[in-house]
Amino acid sequence: MDSPAKIPYSRLRYMPQPLKPPALRSGDVVRILSLSSPVEEERVTKGSDELAALGYKVKLDSASVLARHGFFAGPVEERIGALKSAISESGTRAIFCARGGYGSNYLLDALSVALASPKIFCGFSDITSLHVFLWQKFRWVTIHGPMVAAGLDRGAGAPDGYDRESLVRSLTESKQGWSLDLQGETLTPGVAEGTLLGGCLNLVEATLGTPWELDTIGSILILEDRAMKPWQVDRALMHLKQAGKFRGVVGVILGEFPESNPPAGTATVKEVAQRILGPLEIPIAWGVPVGHTPRPMLTLPLGVRARLSTDGSTKLDILEPACST
Repeated sequence: MDSPAKIPYSRLRYMPQPLKPPALRSGDVVRILSLSSPVEEERVTKGSDELAALGYKVKLDSASVLARHGFFAGPVEERIGALKSAISESGTRAIFCARGGYGSNYLLDALSVALASPKIFCGFSDITSLHVFLWQKFRWVTIHGPMVAAGLDRGAGAPDGYDRESLVRSLTESKQGWSLDLQGETLTPGVAEGTLLGGCLNLVEATLGTPWELDTIGSILILEDRAMKPWQVDRALMHLKQAGKFRGVVGVILGEFPESNPPAGTATVKEVAQRILGPLEIPIAWGVPVGHTPRPMLTLPLGVRARLSTDGSTKLDILEPACST
């Protein structure tokens, strides 16, 4: 096996240490929030029951979680108020987002005070905006994983559900790292160590030019999405490339990009990724069930050190715990 790729100069080395949330314990209270688009009550109920089955007490304000305001889950003032309340309240140990969709970007400008006491924050899709913001501004380690009405509602090990082991390790591990079979395929072979960052491709791209633009140097970059035509993926990847966001990236984990089939005779998303990212000559895993996936979703902690191996099988070693004691 080749030696891990060396990380080039990175601003990350001179930033404050990542802030890890306290690990969840059985009986801890978790708060459900709707921060993006409206959500269906039945799916919230099923996802809440799943969290209870995992051993946690669910705190849910039905009026807030089920609110509808156009294509948002309530007015922006109410959504930011709910988020600030959940972050500050001492009795809540974790925040689980109800679903993605669109709208969490409206909350970012109002999070202007230093958030020095992190707690578990879990979600994917549109929630990528908050993952990036909390990392860039406050160095929070957050969880890219299932949401109450997008994964948890389907159950562990089920299609469109979630992978229980990777979720539980991300929420509870405070002593050591762990290993994951990424269940993907090798696009480019190799081994590299870096900081896990990223999320939904469209939302990572949307950080460009903002005060919280994602610093990707030294990262193993996760990029996934759904219902993007191959030329749309091409455009997003080229934008990131031309913005310098692949300079210094040491590895890439690509999702499955469901509902992204091309018209007959044109390039697939996989072929687009190979053409644009292959010349980077870094390890790249393709088709990993992370984020938008029809398979049980893997949970990955963001902001922790990891080792990506794509020599033969695709494997990720999380090199440190995601939580504090």
